[in-house]
Amino acid sequence: QVQLVESGGGLVQAGGSLRLSCVASGSIVRLNDMGWYRQAPGKQREFVARITSDGITHYADFVRGRFTISRHNAKNSVYLQMNSLKPEDTAVYYCDADSILIDSYGSTWSGWGQGTQVTVSS
Repeated sequence: QVQLVESGGGLVQAGGSLRLSCVASGSIVRLNDMGWYRQAPGKQREFVARITSDGITHYADFVRGRFTISRHNAKNSVYLQMNSLKPEDTAVYYCDADSILIDSYGSTWSGWGQGTQVTVSS
């Protein structure tokens, strides 16, 4: 069993910064692609950023240049540095793991964390 736990959310003024963390724990052999999504009230969950196992990054257009995704494989962690935050960035941010290798037979696990609230005041 694998768990993803996000942290680092909070209340910040527009223009401020936050750094989100996501730690994967449990039966983990190797992390693969990891990502961040967000869901604002009354809206669908949307893609924010993704980082491959090789460190290649992808961003949604609305965060490119403001947010940076990174990972620390030895710590089974992925991070989202969020700068120049805007009120429209207010949402619950979810960590996503795609096909974590969990044993020597090639079994994988994919799933979400419980989310962390980010609120940006104007």
